[in-house]
Amino acid sequence: MAEPYRILFVCMGNICRSPAAECVFRQFAGQAGLGSAIQCDSAGTIEEHQGESPDRRMRQAGQARGYRIAGSARAVTKDDLFNFDLVLAMDRDNLAVLQGLERRHGGEARIRLFGTYVDDLDGGDIPDPYWSEIAGFEHVLDLIESGCRKLLASVRSDQKNRGNDR
Repeated sequence: MAEPYRILFVCMGNICRSPAAECVFRQFAGQAGLGSAIQCDSAGTIEEHQGESPDRRMRQAGQARGYRIAGSARAVTKDDLFNFDLVLAMDRDNLAVLQGLERRHGGEARIRLFGTYVDDLDGGDIPDPYWSEIAGFEHVLDLIESGCRKLLASVRSDQKNRGNDR
């Protein structure tokens, strides 16, 4: 049996965007029958919120759409670059932090901008809703849902290619 495909979603504090992307993607993968073939997690590029639950407003916006956005914030580590197949940054600032970590420590993960999977963004940033009202969180969930659909199709293709490489 092939090892699961591992994806890490990364934002700054790991309390808004990345835990939402993790939970939405996990639900999409489960609905597609790929729950055991894909593992995902989330992390932040700062340590300020370590151990905290996702932001109340993100949990509220997710619950309204049928998502249970849960978890405990943690900071990304150099080991993550070896333990995940794909690391997705929510914006260019977080991408730069991840690329710096990779330059210093190496790694096997492909590091990408999550926005490359969102058609409406043309590869741009997922905005940080932390300082916004609930509408900002809802907009971010729109973008995350769009990106997760395209990401799931991409992962399916990668899984097929992985199977052909063996």
